[in-house]
Amino acid sequence: MTYNIIKGILPNFCFVGRFVQAQEVTSGNVNNTYLLRYRDARGDNLYTLQRINTYVFKNPDEVMRNIAMVTDHLRASLIRTLGTAERRVLELIRTQTGEALYRDESGGVWRAYTYISNAHALDMVETPEAMEEVGRGFGRFQRLLYDFPAEQLFHSIPNFHHTIKRFYAFVRAVDEDKAGRVAGLEEEIEFMFDRRRMMGEIVRLLDAQVIPLRVTHNDTKSNNVLLDEETGKAICVIDLDTVMPGSVLYDYGDAIRFGASTAAEDEPDVSRIRLDMDKAKAFTRGFIEETAGFLTNEELLRLPLGIKVITCELAMRFLTDYIDGDLYFKVNSPDHNLVRARAQMTLLKDVERREEELQAMTERYLNRASSC
Repeated sequence: MTYNIIKGILPNFCFVGRFVQAQEVTSGNVNNTYLLRYRDARGDNLYTLQRINTYVFKNPDEVMRNIAMVTDHLRASLIRTLGTAERRVLELIRTQTGEALYRDESGGVWRAYTYISNAHALDMVETPEAMEEVGRGFGRFQRLLYDFPAEQLFHSIPNFHHTIKRFYAFVRAVDEDKAGRVAGLEEEIEFMFDRRRMMGEIVRLLDAQVIPLRVTHNDTKSNNVLLDEETGKAICVIDLDTVMPGSVLYDYGDAIRFGASTAAEDEPDVSRIRLDMDKAKAFTRGFIEETAGFLTNEELLRLPLGIKVITCELAMRFLTDYIDGDLYFKVNSPDHNLVRARAQMTLLKDVERREEELQAMTERYLNRASSC
């Protein structure tokens, strides 16, 4: 069945060897992804094939231009500092005509990468040690790109983290109530209104140039860092669709939100959800040790703000999508987005309770890194 879906796409890419197998990967929320196995005289060659969700990414050519520029810069930085970039950066597979994308007859947009073998990503981080490696992976990503001119990148999703505009979009969704789901959401709606000022704080800091514009990943889940199977060390940051100009506070906050939660982001039993401080500390330690000296103190000292903003923003995005009728995120039940929103709201409440502890932790690791 999987092969029948993609068989007309495969000959258009420069895969090496003869086709052996295809397997759909179902862990992503946005794009359709397939793991491909080809074979030649030297052995197996593995690739990742994706159909890009053009409802989400309305300008796929610009998305791929961003990815090509960023991966080229990462590769050059790695070769300059380590002498090699092997397995440490995504490698695009071009089409037979040399393009980064292939458009099929129905308008579907496809791209492919070399699959990075002997590595894994963590949907749930089990130990502080693994969380520290995820922090190092994303911190190293920032360090390798610190001299890349962020303004050259296209905004692949306009206003992606512009939380002020997202709040207005949320208000419109509530007013329009397209899917007839607003009734019974009074508590959730009030929750967002109570935090609208906090949600816009990073936007205001960027506008005032208190913190700089940087290349940011914008989807810093733990499963977007590959860890080496043998060493457990972070080797490569993946899923670069949302690489664009932004604030490092968003990247840090999203990583903590996802990786240091005690439950999945769609956990229906909110009593299981809280912030795991051991994991938050571990990630922060790895991240700051990789970025101190490259990021400014103005950024590093505000890292806890990123956790609050991004957790609230995502809760609001899930709630907005639920109200609109589930147009953006993949769902497996009619109330899946509402479950997600409530889970993030619960996590945010715990982050708010721990705000002073988070700030003290950040300052401690920054002072330690600065003295080394």
